[in-house]
Amino acid sequence: MKVVILAGGLGTRISEESHLKPKPMIEIGGKPILWHIMKYYAQFGFCEFVICLGYKQYVVKEFFADYYLHACDVTIDLAKNSMEVHNNTAEPWKVTLVDTGLLTMTGGRVRRIRPYVGDEPFMLTYGDGVADVDLDALAKFHASHGRIATITTVNIGQLKGVLDIDDDGEVRAFREKEDADASRINGGFMVFSPGIFDYLEDDETVLERAPMQRLIAQGQLMSFTHDGFWQCMDTQREMQKLEGMWQSGQAPWKIWE
Repeated sequence: MKVVILAGGLGTRISEESHLKPKPMIEIGGKPILWHIMKYYAQFGFCEFVICLGYKQYVVKEFFADYYLHACDVTIDLAKNSMEVHNNTAEPWKVTLVDTGLLTMTGGRVRRIRPYVGDEPFMLTYGDGVADVDLDALAKFHASHGRIATITTVNIGQLKGVLDIDDDGEVRAFREKEDADASRINGGFMVFSPGIFDYLEDDETVLERAPMQRLIAQGQLMSFTHDGFWQCMDTQREMQKLEGMWQSGQAPWKIWE
């Protein structure tokens, strides 16, 4: 099963970093968060990737084109115009890099990569979030229910204390936040059957809007509940949080040696 990664957005909410590179190329522990996501999928045997590019796409393309330079020691013989790669640590990945347009919406990007995934189910996620989702269980769940779409739902938790207020405005109680206070959201790590392409009209289609609403109305969208670790990287604070986890050796998504 191929893994499609949305990596073409402008990343405006973390513009301190994304004005130089696409958000998925912002580094955690010296590696792009895109690499972390791919590394995680690969631990479950998903090693074929289709990456939807747009904003500053050349940065992503150059990273993979020069992967040996990023990951290995090399000896470059300028006179012979040759390069010897030492301690080869290249990943067993097949990576298809697709220009899906600069301003194309999420559904439009997925629509454009149809030729690369064919008529088989595929996984889809965002290029800016990590988790410890059981991908084997996710794939089995999708295959078991026979619907078009599965999304992994996560609980992001309530950020503030909770007030109980009556109709007259009187505060009746105040307590600290609890996980049960928050609604579940789409955390990415989705699986789609080929029928999803019938819901994607053009480049302006936002996957999370009309297509999802139609899927819900037709009983074609299922939720895979994930109660473990999940973290997106929308802000510099979240980037620093992930970096801190990595540096402390407490990164839940790092399941490789």
